[in-house]
Amino acid sequence: MTSSHPVRVGLELSPQHCTIDELRDVWRLADQAGFDHVWGFDHLAAIAGDFRGPVFEGWTLLAAMAEVVKTARIGLMVTGNTYRHPAVLAKMAVTVDHLSGGRLEFGLGAAWAEAEHTMLGIPFPGTGERIHRMGEALVLIKKLWTEELADLDGRFYALRGAVSNPKPVQQPHPPIWVGGSGEKVTLRYVAQHADVWNAGGNADVERASRKSAILDEHCSAVGRDPAEIRRSIALQLDRDDPARTRDEIAAFAETGFTEIVVSVAPPDPVGAAEVLAGIR
Repeated sequence: MTSSHPVRVGLELSPQHCTIDELRDVWRLADQAGFDHVWGFDHLAAIAGDFRGPVFEGWTLLAAMAEVVKTARIGLMVTGNTYRHPAVLAKMAVTVDHLSGGRLEFGLGAAWAEAEHTMLGIPFPGTGERIHRMGEALVLIKKLWTEELADLDGRFYALRGAVSNPKPVQQPHPPIWVGGSGEKVTLRYVAQHADVWNAGGNADVERASRKSAILDEHCSAVGRDPAEIRRSIALQLDRDDPARTRDEIAAFAETGFTEIVVSVAPPDPVGAAEVLAGIR
């Protein structure tokens, strides 16, 4: 598979087990080094290392990132739909889009970290319902972003003459990234709503390419040109062998994945970001 979209490389530092100063330093470094986008994540507890370790809230950080990062685009890889009502999320996203001067990349996923929900008493429906909630949330969010008075009588959410102003800086709305690889339902929602599909992490080129072909089939089924949807992969920097990461980026790019997001992690995330900048 080839793509007419340019290859763009982003840097992600998950806001877990690190400090605010380290986050700011990585954001600045990424921006100055010319990365195309800068990312955080959306979790309420650590998903790596000690579960009790420090974690900062993603959308609050994006507002700060909008001020620190001057050129690169910004986003969360990806927002968990279950953590907030999607109407509230739509308003938060518009606020960050304005703060950043129209540089928001809006990522959404069905959410998967059951332990976070359990400890906080947040409902955690089964997988199928979470995915369908995400799909309906995308409809709701786009309505609030594009319609003066929005109505929705959905299975999970409802709008009644809803007003949501201002509208996003980016028209008709910020690029929508949907994360997930479920072949029957998630990829159908990607085909219907996404500008970018993120295949997630831990996917080799062969598996990601097979999922991408399935996405093409869903696009045909809903009457959409598959070339409209950019393909994205999340990778981890191999700090001991940076050349391997560079080769991974090249391999996915050659297969048509044009939005490459590489994660760095503590300890010393600033040093890791410097390593990644050196191979970019």
